[in-house]
Amino acid sequence: MPNQYEKLVEQQARLKQKIEREDFKLRQSKYYESRKARSRRLIQKDALLEKYFQADTLSIEQTEELLKTFADYVNAHKPNKIKTISLINRPIVLIF
Repeated sequence: MPNQYEKLVEQQARLKQKIEREDFKLRQSKYYESRKARSRRLIQKDALLEKYFQADTLSIEQTEELLKTFADYVNAHKPNKIKTISLINRPIVLIF
């Protein structure tokens, strides 16, 4: 009888390990998918920046300076439909 109990305990330990491995794989997959989506979004935005500001020859520092120059104006004059979209996409932070 104790032999059967030991087998069940071993089986339970193996199943727990398998669940932990599968959970890790799932979390890792979701992380890489979100990173992939972010990379794609950044590439698309960079392409638009280069297209509309002819910024393809600018260095990172020069691009940042260009954006800083116009940031206040652009943020103050955003169309309402863009303002509401940016509020919707912001993460919700709960403070207790």
